[in-house]
Amino acid sequence: MNSFRNLLFSFLLISLLNLAAPGKAADFESRFQEIVQNATNEQLYRFLYALPKGGDLHNHQDGANWPDWWYQVATDPTKTHGDTFYTLTEIASSNPSGAAPLFFTTIPKWQYDRLPDAEKAQYQALSSLDAATKANWLASLWLGQPGDGREKFFEQIWPRLGGLVRNPYVSSELLVESMKHFGEEGVRYVETQNLVFGLGSLFEYKDQDGNPLSLDQVADIYRHRLQQPDAVATGVTVRFQAVVIRFAPTAEDGVEDAYAFVNRHRDLWVGINMAGREDNEKGFPARFLSVYRKMESKYPPVSLSIHAGESDEPNHHVRDTLYLGAKRVGHGVNLLSDPDTMLHMREDKDLVEINLISNQLLGYVPKFADHPFPRYLRFGIPVCLNTDDRGMWGSTMTDEYYVAVKNFNLSWEEMVQLSRNSLEYSFVQSDQKQRLLEAYNQAVREFEQKYSGDWKALLAAVNATGSPYAEREFGIKLPLPGAEK
Repeated sequence: MNSFRNLLFSFLLISLLNLAAPGKAADFESRFQEIVQNATNEQLYRFLYALPKGGDLHNHQDGANWPDWWYQVATDPTKTHGDTFYTLTEIASSNPSGAAPLFFTTIPKWQYDRLPDAEKAQYQALSSLDAATKANWLASLWLGQPGDGREKFFEQIWPRLGGLVRNPYVSSELLVESMKHFGEEGVRYVETQNLVFGLGSLFEYKDQDGNPLSLDQVADIYRHRLQQPDAVATGVTVRFQAVVIRFAPTAEDGVEDAYAFVNRHRDLWVGINMAGREDNEKGFPARFLSVYRKMESKYPPVSLSIHAGESDEPNHHVRDTLYLGAKRVGHGVNLLSDPDTMLHMREDKDLVEINLISNQLLGYVPKFADHPFPRYLRFGIPVCLNTDDRGMWGSTMTDEYYVAVKNFNLSWEEMVQLSRNSLEYSFVQSDQKQRLLEAYNQAVREFEQKYSGDWKALLAAVNATGSPYAEREFGIKLPLPGAEK
């Protein structure tokens, strides 16, 4: 009996100590609500900037770069490996090539040198743009004006960047720049989508002389860049997903090539995604069932996170995407119209990668109050917050959390779970995942302990940066990343 009493006493003591320990979400709930209810917009923004965050699981690498970062890297020959770039600033009434031109399409020098003289005259060196033309070039790469939406995003911005994203030195430099800013706002892990499969010869990576680079060479360029001291110093762990363009005629070949590539480079590439407009009927998920089954029989498991449900109309794309083998879906906006699949995802614990700002700017939800995110969260479907193409929104991860807090009355427990989900559902190797989770949990405990003090004084000392999105949408004007704070 005495041994039983001692055991019971020990159990109760441990339970009480756990309840009293710092880092328990319930302990910090009242303080969190006090800050949310009483802080000014800027104070709340500073709080969320300082907040330890998990990962960004839905991130398009080349879409994550703000326009001025593109300009800074693309005009620095030491970062482009000697490449220089030209951008289309005039359009002749009769274009000699017969192609439909697009203002501010940017191309590398080797491509410029091969143009007829009449077409060369329509381009200017990116490094020599006057102030007004540079401002217009920057504005052409993000959604900053009323009326900007899907057409500009899908059909204009990405084609304009074509000559830049085909240079892996430029993209890898910008990846490190992006990592620096993620690290400053407390993001610990980025699982970004890069390398394009399914387009065949329409998308090739090139060096500064226009020579094709194999995907294995591109992988080595990334691997080398991530090993440099400035990349390591960010404290951000990066892994990649290979991307198949879903509506391409040769997309099935792209899936096969992506599997073979990821299997060769499992140290950095941890999964496969499929991207591209879902309103293009050629990219429907069921089209790929045969090729995914074929790949399952050929390779050890490769993790899948596939865009699904980023659509206006109800359909079964999320269900069909899960049937392909995906354990995460990107966006999932129209999942709300498929209750059977919602029930399955709650039971099977399949995660939805939520992209609040992206969905609102591209018109998939009219306003944040219409977003299904809180329904999924409170229904029991795992979710996390992500930035998608933050460079084209002029936004940050802090903005995503700010939108969520302001619109959906989140509890502190939900805040912590969102970040924890972004690590637990990542495809990073299990040992690294454990380290990331342990570091995150410790950071949360320290954050809770710190902000149990004089939060107003503490927030005044937060050296936060803002974003064009935060200034425009929230009226919060803070220095931008890279500016003097």
